[in-house]
Amino acid sequence: MEKKFDADSPPLLTVAMPIFNAGYHLRLAVLSIINQSFEDWELLIFDDGSTDNALQTIDDIKDSRIRIINDGLNKGLAVRLNQAIDYTRSKYFARMDQDDVSYPERFAKQLELLHSDSDLDVVATSAITISDENEMTALLPCPVSHEMICARPWLGFCFPHPTWMGKTAWFKKFKYATPGPYFCEDQELLLRSYRESRFGAVAQILFAYRVKKKRNLPRVLKTRWIFFMIQLRHFVPLGELKAITLSGFACLILITRDLWWELRVKINPSRIERSDVFKTKKSDWQKILTRILRE
Repeated sequence: MEKKFDADSPPLLTVAMPIFNAGYHLRLAVLSIINQSFEDWELLIFDDGSTDNALQTIDDIKDSRIRIINDGLNKGLAVRLNQAIDYTRSKYFARMDQDDVSYPERFAKQLELLHSDSDLDVVATSAITISDENEMTALLPCPVSHEMICARPWLGFCFPHPTWMGKTAWFKKFKYATPGPYFCEDQELLLRSYRESRFGAVAQILFAYRVKKKRNLPRVLKTRWIFFMIQLRHFVPLGELKAITLSGFACLILITRDLWWELRVKINPSRIERSDVFKTKKSDWQKILTRILRE
């Protein structure tokens, strides 16, 4: 049955999903939105010049809450996110990546948190990571308080960007930097805004974040360096010598860790022991995945 909503009355929540050659994962991502227990939303899918015909995988999904914007151009993630922010008429705005999965209670729980504290601007959730084959690979907990999230800006912000939901007014005020810094647009936004904002998170796991099995080490290292440059541009004008120094040390330590991890995996790709908590969350994930795929 086709689901419809009142086009003259804006929904409470707008969800932005920029896509570029999303492949077969797009369908699962969209189905996870349709399966939300909270239903007063619209999904804006911005096709950023894809060439893989991924949109054909959702042709059969008839839901008037979904809008597809396709101009045939490749403008980049930050530009598309800003377009979505400009388009929205909703009170709240949420991120959704093309290959991730939202748990059915994600929207409801995040909105509940936002409604419980009017000072909150943006909230995230804890998550799991999954492989290309939809296998759970790790736990991704998120600090729940603003103080914990922003405790070490010189190191970065533990605040998973695909899980963000917040006040549309906040996103319109700060927006994404364009052109977007190399795989750093979300961290740059947090660094630029955290002193004037209030962040929080739902401790419950409500999201599955897809991570490639093989890391692109050159891209990871370049991202570390670019973010360090962003930190310098932020901290130097403020004269924050301690933060400048700690940012440098953090960048060096993280790059060293990345190199060591890459070497370790090649030398000894040993089996990782899984905790009981991991096994429980994996079981939960399999049930949620089965439920979404029934749609």
